[in-house]
Amino acid sequence: MPHARRKSPTTLDPRGVLVFSTRALGRQPGAAREEARRVPAPDNLRVELAGVPAEAEVEIAVRLEAVTEGVLVTGTATAPVVGECARCLEPLASSVEASFQELYAYEPSSAEDEEDGQVLEGDLLDLEPVFRDAVVLALPLSPLCSDDCPGLCAQCGARLAEAGPEHRHDGAVLPAWEALRQYDGFDTQDQTGRRDGAANRQEG
Repeated sequence: MPHARRKSPTTLDPRGVLVFSTRALGRQPGAAREEARRVPAPDNLRVELAGVPAEAEVEIAVRLEAVTEGVLVTGTATAPVVGECARCLEPLASSVEASFQELYAYEPSSAEDEEDGQVLEGDLLDLEPVFRDAVVLALPLSPLCSDDCPGLCAQCGARLAEAGPEHRHDGAVLPAWEALRQYDGFDTQDQTGRRDGAANRQEG
């Protein structure tokens, strides 16, 4: 998965909540360590109808393993999610678990790696780009308050789950035909768009 790389040299802050040190691995293939953290969520982890609140607590568990080319990072992130139901627009809250795996190279092996790959900065790696991609991709595009949510009434906007199966609008004109009221002969009872005469002829 491609990730945006920094365009100019930077120095990572080893105290950063998503910055990890690989010094203990010693660049020895096969050396590994695991680490778990609880960190505040960065901004803008969201899609249209759902997202992770900024500064919300996120649980991260990672395994750092030295390989020949660099350090292989494998992990999971669990974060709270808030949003609105795609059918009834009610607020909802849940959680999401995202998995990720990324190789952080000791040195870029090509111009393409320099542009798109992840590269260690000394003994430090910045997990935020990988973490951000994984969480955003795991967010639901059409979250639901329940699998059987019936949505909203097309005429009055009432939540059908609360209004119940008896909710109806007797004699109301369907929204699709509302614009036809201006035409003479539109039968609001029939709601088919036929003129009264045409309807009567068919019935006769």
